[in-house]
Amino acid sequence: MSTPLRPEFLKTLVAERIHDSTLRGNISRATGTSLHKRALVVDDFGDWEEMRAVAHDIKAHVIAHLDDYLADFERNATAAGATVHRVGDAAQARALVLRLAREAGARLVVKSKSMTTEEIGLTHALEEADMRTVETDLGEYIVQLAGELPSHITAPALHKNRQEIGRLFAERLGIEYSEDPERLTRVARDIMREDFLRADLGISGVNFAVAESGSICIVENEGNARMSTTLPRVHIAVMGMEKVVPDFESLGLFLNLLGRSATGQRLTCYTSVLTGPARASEVDGPRELHIVILDNGRTAMREDAQLREALYCIRCGACMNICPVYQKIGGHGYGSVYPGPIGSIISPVFHGIERAKAMPYASSLCGACAEICPVRIHLHHGLLWWRKSIVEGGHTPLAERLLMRVYAFVCARPWRFDGMGRLFRLFAPLLTDERGSLRVPLWGRARDMAPPPPKSFKQLWREREHEH
Repeated sequence: MSTPLRPEFLKTLVAERIHDSTLRGNISRATGTSLHKRALVVDDFGDWEEMRAVAHDIKAHVIAHLDDYLADFERNATAAGATVHRVGDAAQARALVLRLAREAGARLVVKSKSMTTEEIGLTHALEEADMRTVETDLGEYIVQLAGELPSHITAPALHKNRQEIGRLFAERLGIEYSEDPERLTRVARDIMREDFLRADLGISGVNFAVAESGSICIVENEGNARMSTTLPRVHIAVMGMEKVVPDFESLGLFLNLLGRSATGQRLTCYTSVLTGPARASEVDGPRELHIVILDNGRTAMREDAQLREALYCIRCGACMNICPVYQKIGGHGYGSVYPGPIGSIISPVFHGIERAKAMPYASSLCGACAEICPVRIHLHHGLLWWRKSIVEGGHTPLAERLLMRVYAFVCARPWRFDGMGRLFRLFAPLLTDERGSLRVPLWGRARDMAPPPPKSFKQLWREREHEH
């Protein structure tokens, strides 16, 4: 599998993975476990649906008044001693973080798990600038060793089993092969401990930013984010502008939703709320805290009524766990840092529609993602809207557009549809391949189509009426 993980190569990436039984087994076990654990902790919470509705309304209110809430957050964070930076796109964000890292004299950087820094390609930029950068989340550490992108928002190495990870550690770290998770975790922890103590700079993401206090909240299960944000002298937190919430009461609601939806926990093991850098009297904590607020297309999404809801996302990954397409191809099949249903909506914004035009079609439109979303995002509506925009914008192949026009012409009159149906059933046996799927030009390259039944619905209905 050597195809670059980019969204424009989605069809090739899917073809490379769709028949990989090991990959599908790994994904099925991991997502199945997450869904089972989620069900247990949701069932014991009687007000779950009410919580989802309230969270949706809070997010809708915040996004509608985002400028005001960001201004409040920036003012309060600055008053607490943090330095707040606003950047427009990924290139500006990388340039800013590199400048801050150089000013800090950073040679070793420790990073906690952050999808936003993955979005802007920060790790690669730091390493190109000769700054050794260590991903400290165990899943991120695994994919970094493998030279891969994360394959899931909350479980970056979900696509690998313990045997694959054991071989990877033996090869890259020079240890004796083991597939025991506890031993592999100890090895990684021992290596990271030295990096934490020697790091000049810590970089993190932000799960939530509290407007009323200027605080940032980071949730995790390993304690590595807490080490990354307290031991180095300088801490840089990179956040999408949509991460702001009004107050601590709202934060409590979202923490309840996030833990249950992401990992099936009532609350994640470590929840850190950081307000400014360390005070003079405090032993632990950074002397400098820089908060980078990233736009990178989010303003355009906010101004689009069809895409605005995607900004409500709290990055729990539940939509991926339930998605039948994700379960078949995994995160890397999408070619984007953000895979799955939510990724198929936001990636065309970040990458451009021409590069990511195939992603909205990587969906069955079953609606399971919308049903499970803890903030009630209508994900299937967003996917349909992108498909409509792609077609209307002329981003589909000419042959496909011509075929769809022929199809629309046939369906416009009942007699045409009936006549075409008869011809279709007559010649279907000649068009059926060895797998029992119809050979359909272009459309059939990535999809299977079952042959038509021997009789049409109208024929069956007439026979039924005649019998009665």
